[in-house]
Amino acid sequence: MKILVVGGIGYIGSHMLKRFKETNYEIEILDNLSSGQKKNTQNYKLHVCDLSDKEKVYKILLEENYDLVMHFAASINVEESYNNPEKYQQNNVINTINLLECMKVLKIKKFIFSSSAAVYGEPEHIPITEGHPLKPINPYGDTKAEVEKVLKKYDEHYGLKYVSLRYFNACGAHLDGTLGEMHDPETHLIPILLQVASGRRKHINVFGDDYPTPDGSCLRDYVHVMDIAEAHMLALENLVSTKTSQVFNIGNSKGFSVKEIIQKAREITKVDIPFKVLGRRKGDPAKLIADNKKITNLLNWNPKYSDLETIVKTAWNWEKNFKIK
Repeated sequence: MKILVVGGIGYIGSHMLKRFKETNYEIEILDNLSSGQKKNTQNYKLHVCDLSDKEKVYKILLEENYDLVMHFAASINVEESYNNPEKYQQNNVINTINLLECMKVLKIKKFIFSSSAAVYGEPEHIPITEGHPLKPINPYGDTKAEVEKVLKKYDEHYGLKYVSLRYFNACGAHLDGTLGEMHDPETHLIPILLQVASGRRKHINVFGDDYPTPDGSCLRDYVHVMDIAEAHMLALENLVSTKTSQVFNIGNSKGFSVKEIIQKAREITKVDIPFKVLGRRKGDPAKLIADNKKITNLLNWNPKYSDLETIVKTAWNWEKNFKIK
C-alpha cells in the first residue's frame, strides 16, 4: 500500500515516519517546509508543496497513485488563531478541502485526519467521550470541528472513509533522542519548561492559578507522541480492513496540572525552574481529560509511554541533545 503523509516532517508526522520504518508500506511525504525540519524526511521521498496550490497537489496525487492519505499539516497555535483567524481558516480548512477535492477526483478513498480535543470546548462532563457535543471556544478548535463536518459530508456523498483522531496534549520525544518538539515559536508547556531548565529561557509563565482544579492550574491529558504514532498505525489498519469511518480520542485518560508538571520537570532536571503566574489565557478550558475506552477497546491501543516520568524524561533528553547541537 502506498501512503502520502502530509505534514510529515513536523513534530507528530516525523514520529509517524519513524514508526513506518517498521512496516512494508510505501511512504512519501508532502510538506511545505514552513515549520518542520527537512532532516526529518528519514530518506523518504519528499514533495515540497503547499496545499493552497491545488493544481500542484493534484499533479502529485495523479502521478504517484496513493492508496491512503494521512494528514498532519495544520496551524496549531490557539493564541495566534485569535489574532489571525484568516490564516487558520486557510491553512486548516480551505487547504484540507483542496486536498480532499483532489482525492475525490482521483478516487482516493481512505483518509486519516489529525483533529484535536479543542473541538470540544469547555467540557460538559469529564472524562470527555467522542459523543460529547462539539462546541469549540477558539478559532483553532473551530477549524478542526469544521473539517470533521466536511469529512462526514465526503463520506455520505462520495464514499470517502476516514478516521479522525482527536489528540489531547501531544508531548514527549522519541526514545532514541533523534526526534522531538521544535516549534517556532514554542508554545507548549513541557518544552518551554525544559528550555528554562537548560538555560535557553529565564522563566515560564503560568496562565491562571484560580481554576476550579485541586491546585488552581489547568488540568490536561498528556499523551506521548510515540503513543500517538501507534494510534495512527492501528487506525490505518482498522480503516483498511473495515472500510468504516471512525472518530477516536487520543489521550491517556489521566489529568496532570500545570503545577504538577513543573514539579516533575524540577525533579528530573534537578533545576529549580522559576515560574510567574499571570492571568488566565483566552480560550483555555479548566480541564480536558479524554475518555479513551473506544480506541482501547476497538483497536486495542495501549499507551506505553504516556506516564509523566517517561514524557518528561524523553523531552529532557531531546532538549539536552538540542542544546549540544
